[in-house]
Amino acid sequence: VQLQASGGGLVQAGGSLRLSCKASGRTFRNYMGWFRQAPGKEREFVAAISWSGAYTTYGDSVKGRFTISADNAPYMRILQMNNLQSEDTGVYYCAAGASGRDWYIVTGSPQDFDFWGQETQVTVSS
Repeated sequence: VQLQASGGGLVQAGGSLRLSCKASGRTFRNYMGWFRQAPGKEREFVAAISWSGAYTTYGDSVKGRFTISADNAPYMRILQMNNLQSEDTGVYYCAAGASGRDWYIVTGSPQDFDFWGQETQVTVSS
């Protein structure tokens, strides 16, 4: 499974950005999510979505501001980020669980995910 992330950039505080992640792999059918990492900090869980799109979960710091959803395009997942703040600055990673892993094991740990995309930078200026 390969993950292609896009959509990062520079935005002022209070603004919005939209990240997308496309999975490739004919047999892939599982949950996807996003993590982020700020300089000098550990990787932090942002959000995840089940394959069907019926279930989502969020990190506490982004609840009410970020929304993860399934795009109309196959294998595409979207992270809509609103009311961005300086503390949202960091590199963002798209991730996915291997087929066969159950959505209900997702707790927000990086170990719940098996595949990782390249980083995309998000910078929020205050």
